[in-house]
Amino acid sequence: MNIAAVQTAPIHGGIEENIERIASLTEGVRADLLVIPELASTGYFFTERSALAGLAESPEDGRFCRFIRSMAVGRGMVVVAGFAELAGEKLYNSALIALPDGSWSVYRKAHLFYKEKLVFEPGDSGFGVVEWNGVRIGTMICYDWRFPEAARALALAGADVIAHPSNLVAAASLWGPTMRTRALENKVIIVTANRCGAEEIGGEKLSFTGESRIISHNSTPLAMAGPDEETVITAEADPLATRNKAFNAYNDIFADRRPELYRA
Repeated sequence: MNIAAVQTAPIHGGIEENIERIASLTEGVRADLLVIPELASTGYFFTERSALAGLAESPEDGRFCRFIRSMAVGRGMVVVAGFAELAGEKLYNSALIALPDGSWSVYRKAHLFYKEKLVFEPGDSGFGVVEWNGVRIGTMICYDWRFPEAARALALAGADVIAHPSNLVAAASLWGPTMRTRALENKVIIVTANRCGAEEIGGEKLSFTGESRIISHNSTPLAMAGPDEETVITAEADPLATRNKAFNAYNDIFADRRPELYRA
């Protein structure tokens, strides 16, 4: 399986510019799965719903979502991209999962970070998996990484690969090893597409840490970007190798689970 992750610095509020930048960065990229960062349509730092409401869009007919769906169909690849979703009067920090046959689904971020809570509704989609060409792909967004239940729920649902669109501000020395652990403890491939650059609002500045990476099911980094560059990283991985959860004749990380003992 050929996997690609985009690392870019979206322009705050610049949907058309952000589409053009993604199109330019990914020109000529051929992959089975392409992951694009969180809120790649609008930029990240919003503290008032009114400032984002005019930029958020429905996945059915929004400009950014139509672009992502056309990319998936035109290039024959699954594309997972973060966007600001408008659903009635509600706003969600969401990811569009677009398939090459034109079908699509949406994941809504379960765990809201910092001032996202002033703008977005907590996600209500749950952790789902889609399948394309025999490969099962799950999605979580950014701060979901702090919760082992998120990756575990996707793995238990059958995910071979977890797409992880992100706008991480934590140091990569913190989240990088954690994502390797998530890959190892679930025996899944994880694709973190993080943004770079910075945004400032109301005198407060957020700096994003880049270093997007693709991690194998045995926790080995397969590809990694630098902290500041806009780029696309690629790697090959075997999604079917994730399905045997045993590591010796007696132990299987899923069969050995004791969920009856895990309840609060």
